[in-house]
Amino acid sequence: MDLPVMPPVKPMLAKSVATIPPGMQYEAKWDGFRAIVFRDGPEVELGSRTGKPLTRYFPELVAALKERLPERCVLDGEIVIAREGRLDFDALTERIHPADSRVRMLAERTPSSFVAFDLLALADESLLDVPLSDRRALLTTALSGVRPPVHVAPATTDVEVAQQWFQEYEGAGLDGVVAKPLTVRYLQDERAMYKVKHERTADVVVAGYRLHKSGPVVGSLLLGLYDHQGTLQHVGVSAAFAMKRRAELVAELEPLRMDDVTGHPWAAWGNEAAHETARLPGAPSRWSGKKDLSWIPLRPERVAEVAYDHMENGARFRHTARFRRWRPDRTPESCTYAQLEEPVRYDLAEVFGVRD
Repeated sequence: MDLPVMPPVKPMLAKSVATIPPGMQYEAKWDGFRAIVFRDGPEVELGSRTGKPLTRYFPELVAALKERLPERCVLDGEIVIAREGRLDFDALTERIHPADSRVRMLAERTPSSFVAFDLLALADESLLDVPLSDRRALLTTALSGVRPPVHVAPATTDVEVAQQWFQEYEGAGLDGVVAKPLTVRYLQDERAMYKVKHERTADVVVAGYRLHKSGPVVGSLLLGLYDHQGTLQHVGVSAAFAMKRRAELVAELEPLRMDDVTGHPWAAWGNEAAHETARLPGAPSRWSGKKDLSWIPLRPERVAEVAYDHMENGARFRHTARFRRWRPDRTPESCTYAQLEEPVRYDLAEVFGVRD
C-alpha cells in the first residue's frame, strides 16, 4: 500500500457542547465504530479510532469497499449495523471475536455498512490541509452514485435542519448531531469539532460498587432498574468522580455494605450461565479481557438520579451514566424501566433519503 496518507491515522475528534452552534456544517452523530478506510487498488485496510486494524472483522465490508470506492482513497467514517430500520450497536460489538468462522457467519447474518463523512486523500493528493467545505465537495463527487452498503453521510449548513435531525434521528438509533467548522483542516486526534448529544435522567438503584484501580475508593457505582417482573437488572455504571469524592462514597455507602453476595438480587453474578437469562454485573466480555470484574454488594436501598444519553436495545445505558444526586425521596421499587423516555421510532432509510 502506497497512499499520500498512510495508516495509522488518528481521527479528528469532537468536544461536547450543550447546544448546536451556528454557522457550521452539520451531520448526524452515528452510533458505530469510527473507522479510517485506506484503499489502494486491491488493498483495503480498516483502522480503528486507536489505530488498531479492524479489517478482519468485516470481510463483507472490505469486499464492498473494493467494488464501490475510488481506486486510491482514504476516507473517515463509521462502520454501522442496521436491523429493523435502526442502528444496532450490540450486533456490531459481536464482530470483535477471535474466531474467523464466527466473524464470517455474522457477516452473513448481520452485514455491516460504512457511512463516509470525510475524505482525507484521493488518488495521489493528501487533503489533510484542505478546508472541510472543499473536502466535502470532493467527497460527494468521488462517491456520487455509490450504492449500499456504502453511504455518504447526509450534511447540511442549515442549523434549523440540524435541529430537526437532532429531534428525529434518535428514533433510528443515531446519537445526536456533530457540528464542523467549514474552514477546519483535518486535525488528527484534536477536538476541533462539536457534538451535541441527547441527555435524559433516570432514578436508579445503587446496588454495589467496584473499587478504583488506585486503591480502596469507589471506582464505579453499579446501577439497577426493576423490570416488569420485579427483578432488579444491572443497567450500567456511573464512574466519573473526583478522587476526594470516591473516598467519601466509601464512607457514605458503608452502612449498606454486605459481607457477601448471599441474598443480593445479583447473587448469581459469578455463574456464567446466569448471565444468559438476566442482566448481572461481572459478565466477561471481549472488551473486559482479564480485567478484575469483582464488586462489593450493597443492600439495594439507595436511589440516585443519573443522566444518560440513550438506552441500548431498551435494556442498559449505552454509555457510562453521569451521577447527578441522591434521591432519598424515592423508593428503590419505584426505579423501573417504565420511567424511561422512549424516542419516537424513525426509519434509518429516511436518514439516507432512501425510498421504496
